[in-house]
Amino acid sequence: MKVLFMCTANSCRSVLCEGLFNLMAPQGLSAASAGSMPSGRLNPRAVSTLQALGADTSALFSKGSDSFAEHPPEVVITVCDQAAGEPCPVYFGPALKSHWGLADPSEVTGSPEQIQAAFDATVIHIRQRLTAFFALDLNALGPAELKLALNRIGDL
Repeated sequence: MKVLFMCTANSCRSVLCEGLFNLMAPQGLSAASAGSMPSGRLNPRAVSTLQALGADTSALFSKGSDSFAEHPPEVVITVCDQAAGEPCPVYFGPALKSHWGLADPSEVTGSPEQIQAAFDATVIHIRQRLTAFFALDLNALGPAELKLALNRIGDL
């Protein structure tokens, strides 16, 4: 199963999700990320945070969802922050869709320690959700059940 994480710029939150998913995923599951308006660059702190956790960042780059037209994902998860009024990207392909909102740690201001603490908190939140995702019996869930389970995970 391939999962696509989407946010607006594909530079921070969706990239953190992609890197952590692929670091934690069991065999047969993989993730990618994209943005509705890709910035063309990765947030350096997102990359260094992933590297500090042991994630391979060599294949990460900022891209749009059109990159997946030939090989569409089975699941698309948006990670924009609707609570902050941020618009979420729309994926028009035939994938099951869910929303796992995350505050953008790259918007935090303060000391380097405070900024890193925001990234670390985001990583903890993503890991909590991914742990719940990997605990699902994906072979036993139909599309409607999987969507419901994903939506519940988004509420964690």
